[in-house]
Amino acid sequence: MQNVETLHQEAMELVDRAVLARQQGNAAEVANEVAKFARAAFQKEREAADAVANHLDLEPTRSVLHRSAAVLALECTEVREAERLIGRALAGNPPDDIANELRDLLIEEIYSRRQEIA
Repeated sequence: MQNVETLHQEAMELVDRAVLARQQGNAAEVANEVAKFARAAFQKEREAADAVANHLDLEPTRSVLHRSAAVLALECTEVREAERLIGRALAGNPPDDIANELRDLLIEEIYSRRQEIA
């Protein structure tokens, strides 16, 4: 579990760096830096979610990590990966409030993006 906590902490530090980069300079100058931090954060958070995916007894940690990884996947325009992460989270036993947040994310972000593409 220590490795999961470390991965999550590293991911959140990268998110903080992306937010700070976004606040600096004009968008064109920092876009690559923001994308780099967001991608690295997503990879670490997905790795943390993967590590607990089969541990259904680790709720709400399991579903929270999956939700966080899904949000970061969307930030990286990895819509299909976000959908997969949400599905995996809902396939477990998330608390009702987190399950509702996951469903909202699925409907409001993923399905709406798929309609825009179609």
